[in-house]
Amino acid sequence: MIGFLRWLRHVALGTLNGIAMLAFLVVLVVIALFVAGLIEGDGLPSKMVLSLDLRNSPPDSSHTPDFFFARRTPTVMDTVLALDRAGRDSRVKGVFLQLGGGLSVAQAEEIGAALIRFRATGRFVVAYAQGFLDSGLGDYLTAASADQIWMEPRSPFSASGTGAGAIFLRGLFDKIQAVPQIVKRSDYKSAADMYMEKDYTEPDREQTTAFLQSWYNSAVRAIAAERKLNSKNVIAFLQANPQFAEDAKRAHLIDALGYDDDARRAVRQRAGHAKLVAMGDYARATEDESTIGQGPHVALIEAAGEIVDGTADHGTLGGNEVIASDDYAEAFRKARRDSSIKAILFRIDSPGGSVTASAQILEAVKEAQAAGKPVVVSMGPLAASGGYFVSCSANRIVAEPATLTGSIGVLTGKVSFGKSLALIGVGAGDIGVGNNALFDSAIEPFTPAQLANLNSQADTIYLDFKQKVAQGRKLTLAQVETIAKGRVWTGADARPRGLVDDLGTFWTAVGEVKTAIGVSPDVRLVFKLYPEKEGFLEAITDLVSGSSAGMRAMEGLSTLMRSPGVSAVVNAIEGAPRNPVELRATNLPVR
Repeated sequence: MIGFLRWLRHVALGTLNGIAMLAFLVVLVVIALFVAGLIEGDGLPSKMVLSLDLRNSPPDSSHTPDFFFARRTPTVMDTVLALDRAGRDSRVKGVFLQLGGGLSVAQAEEIGAALIRFRATGRFVVAYAQGFLDSGLGDYLTAASADQIWMEPRSPFSASGTGAGAIFLRGLFDKIQAVPQIVKRSDYKSAADMYMEKDYTEPDREQTTAFLQSWYNSAVRAIAAERKLNSKNVIAFLQANPQFAEDAKRAHLIDALGYDDDARRAVRQRAGHAKLVAMGDYARATEDESTIGQGPHVALIEAAGEIVDGTADHGTLGGNEVIASDDYAEAFRKARRDSSIKAILFRIDSPGGSVTASAQILEAVKEAQAAGKPVVVSMGPLAASGGYFVSCSANRIVAEPATLTGSIGVLTGKVSFGKSLALIGVGAGDIGVGNNALFDSAIEPFTPAQLANLNSQADTIYLDFKQKVAQGRKLTLAQVETIAKGRVWTGADARPRGLVDDLGTFWTAVGEVKTAIGVSPDVRLVFKLYPEKEGFLEAITDLVSGSSAGMRAMEGLSTLMRSPGVSAVVNAIEGAPRNPVELRATNLPVR
């Protein structure tokens, strides 16, 4: 026995020594990397052109960490901030832009404005497309921000206009005897129409047509202005599409024909044989510059995705990006408590989600304002329903012309599948103790009394939403009622109705922050990012801990194995309301 204990002690001491040596080795490696970094700087070449590949539509912002083996795709906000740094970096001579993945008009407005701002520093932007394959206008609108556009010979120019589509499951539900019971406030609140209807309702058709027309008008005006063309000529060309690159060149919508190597060679020569550096690599190498420097410190809170209760790891290894209420409420509280922070810039891209989560974040926004920290909202492509709810008390709200916002309304309900299961021989039943213990049952429909209860909940939350908007936007309740009813508005249409203050992009919102804290427009702000992005070790810990976030990551991978048709129906059914009252906007198009 004594021998065994001595052996066990020897093993334990050896293990501890091994751990200590490993820890010491890690420290030495970190020190060596730090010293090497000091010697080599950021590792970027002395003369470079940034390569920005937008053939895959990027998210607006993200808190997914980088990994050794999988670099995170740079987001819209990564690109916007990196282009700002590049405009002050003498090593950067220009940008080589590749397009063809179907950007939305709102994304094009934000990225295009950042490119134009970059060009104003004396640099160039060259856009290249192997074809404008998407019929939407976002890709070409982005390209129009370049001072030169190349296309591959005989490649298609398909940009034609703006469009939308939706799937309606009511006919399927009728066949399988599923019972959808959805309560909405009000007529335009169409997020759950896919479960209740067989086609667009008249209010939804009206609002969808309106925002598509608004997108079209904004895009055509911007294209004509950037390319110095007559708007009527631009429209005539778009109406004739799809055409070919040669047709676009004759119409002066592009400048040169050639293959990708031809365009790259021309870019390098224009830049004095500079090296091409991926925008993501440049953004990562220089990102500390946004948080270091002289000038007023401003909290930059980036939020993208569905608004959910609790906390999350923000999409580790492929999970969905979400706006978790605990995380974002704490971000506002940290910014409020930090005496160096003069204001908060809140970047939001969200269709909404949980009522309680939205209310938690809004309360944190108000607490920051009450502590003397002005809050300015910069809306991305989508800030509707819950996305508008969390924004409505801000000191100033800036939206892009193509931003979809508003959707002041609520919905709740469920789809019950008890009879559907019986059709395929599956028995299902519920047992509950308590009058409404089975209120959330996915097997049995609501009773008339339960449906009345649900309507009462919807009325209460809808009134509360309108009151918060009225208070935050300094409107009367009657004024809010005329622009509410669940209706989605573009930023261009929201501004004259008092829902937003200014039209513009992220840098327009930065200008509003400067005004709010009383500094001149030429003062440079120092941004402190919230919530802090996770590092590699934290991400691995979350993944293996069995957390719900880790499970979402695995779910994200499994969806890649589903066929598109099945995925659309399955996702729609999985997304059906489950009784909680929600602030959720319609399933909106991206073109």
